[in-house]
Amino acid sequence: MDARSERIAVPLAVDLDGTLIATDLLWESLFLLIREKPLYLFLLPYWLWQGRAVFKCEIAERVNLDPAALPYREALLARLREEREAGRRIILATAAPRKFAERIAEHLGLFDLVICTNRACNMASDTKRQALTELFGDGGYDYAGNGRADIPVFDSARRAIVVAPDRHAAGWHARHGGELIVAPELTLKTLARMVRVHQWVKNALIFVPVVLAHQYFNLPLLLDCLLAFMAFSAAASAIYILNDFFDLANDRRHPTKRNRPFASGALPIPFGLAVMVVLLAVSAVTAFFLPPLFAGVLGLYLICTTAYSIAVKRMLLLDVLTLAGLYTLRILAGCAATDIAVSFWLLAFSTFFFLSLALVKRYVELRSIQLPVGERIAGRGYRTEDQEIIGNAGMAAAFSSALVLALYMQSGTIIQLYEYPWLIWPLSPIVLYLTMRIWILARRDELHDDPIVFIIRDWRSQMFMAFGAVLLFAAGL
Repeated sequence: MDARSERIAVPLAVDLDGTLIATDLLWESLFLLIREKPLYLFLLPYWLWQGRAVFKCEIAERVNLDPAALPYREALLARLREEREAGRRIILATAAPRKFAERIAEHLGLFDLVICTNRACNMASDTKRQALTELFGDGGYDYAGNGRADIPVFDSARRAIVVAPDRHAAGWHARHGGELIVAPELTLKTLARMVRVHQWVKNALIFVPVVLAHQYFNLPLLLDCLLAFMAFSAAASAIYILNDFFDLANDRRHPTKRNRPFASGALPIPFGLAVMVVLLAVSAVTAFFLPPLFAGVLGLYLICTTAYSIAVKRMLLLDVLTLAGLYTLRILAGCAATDIAVSFWLLAFSTFFFLSLALVKRYVELRSIQLPVGERIAGRGYRTEDQEIIGNAGMAAAFSSALVLALYMQSGTIIQLYEYPWLIWPLSPIVLYLTMRIWILARRDELHDDPIVFIIRDWRSQMFMAFGAVLLFAAGL
């Protein structure tokens, strides 16, 4: 018997989580359950107390995962198809519960046998090794796996195929050899996309109270603002990661969000959880050096963003009102960090201005996704027929923000703050230009970024904002 015939005669067993797919179904199903049925959160400890196998099966019974949307490792999948066509027996040997394992096996149509977890048995590590050995004998099968739990199976297999290994599996491969299928290399760009570095520009709103109070060169206040910026950026990145966990299924159905690090499988969920904990710790430590009121605002921000990620983002209109409030909270954080009094005019302006930007974000989503009349966008409370009312409300909010600014220019406060108040009159039309231009581009399907990020990146917007900043500075001289 030649080498090829000998290889084909030996069954090939394949692990699922982290091996055939670049994700972990237990984590995915857990976040999906919490998002869809949050009250089950209180039952999780009871299920876990009954054992890991029961824990997995109880979660699987209550959620549905789309096997077609999962991030498969294409190199391994192509290899399995070739082996199958050559006549080799392919076995799916996974610690995933039966419901998930059988649906994936049915979707792929590659497997002769499925060995998986049931309520009485968690099919991992030594248990999996024992099951495969009973079926095929010690050394009577090849095995593809990726992690620490696969090492006992590697030891028992005739040949090991180590796929995208963790450090334990990589160490085993270094000692014993065998075939290695590496994952795409982790890059700084992927990490930056995970924490959404480009979204940090929103936290520049923390500096607004200092600027409007004409404390441009007050170094202690600027340092406080910088610390607040760091705390908010770390907290925001942590919540963005959490949001990605809850949105995995929806992101994979989106034309661009499907490329996010966790949706695409470029980064594992446990890694994201560890980064999230570190970011929250950094945020808490940084907030310790600021007034207690700032910590309260930061805590409120974390509560609101978490609620938004879990539930509010799917609620009609409450989602955009929450987004507008979160932008305004950043301004309040700047006031809390520097002990600068909160201005009614600033809060009124920011509420309408950011409501307009939040509405344009939803408007763009409605324009970019074609759905039948009456069907909601996945993960949102909106339907395509809502475009007109969303657009009208957004433009009305934009004009309201400009009106608040115009009224502010006639208030008694402005005379006390500015030597030449007439210089800031152009700010009202500047605001109208920025907001109306965004709405026109959205109507033309030419707006693809978050509106705040777009304003920061767009040279025309930058030019008008710089002009407005010069007018503010000159008026206060």
